[in-house]
Amino acid sequence: MFWGKLASINLYECNSELIKNKKYIRKFVKELCKEINMKPYGKCRIKKFGHGKLNGISALQFIKTSSITLHFDETENRAFIDIFSCKDFSENQAENFSKKFFKSNKSTMKILIRN
Repeated sequence: MFWGKLASINLYECNSELIKNKKYIRKFVKELCKEINMKPYGKCRIKKFGHGKLNGISALQFIKTSSITLHFDETENRAFIDIFSCKDFSENQAENFSKKFFKSNKSTMKILIRN
């Protein structure tokens, strides 16, 4: 039995237009929740901020069992997605779904089990 799982997904060579589109990112969060059987809690918060190489969109979606956070790097066309939940989920399904959604050519993932 575990307390929770954190899946940290890194996407590389994403479609540059998709990672800059707040509406598309909001749709991703909604569909990711369905894909991994999580229930959103409240609205997804999306904000573009930063400057220079650190400029990009970040998003936060609370879920009934914890949260999903996303950070997008517009300079290098990368996405960083963290899913933490006390409820088990398929991390491989989350990675594959994310990679396909943002048309990424490469992904890596690390899993941390908290107990």
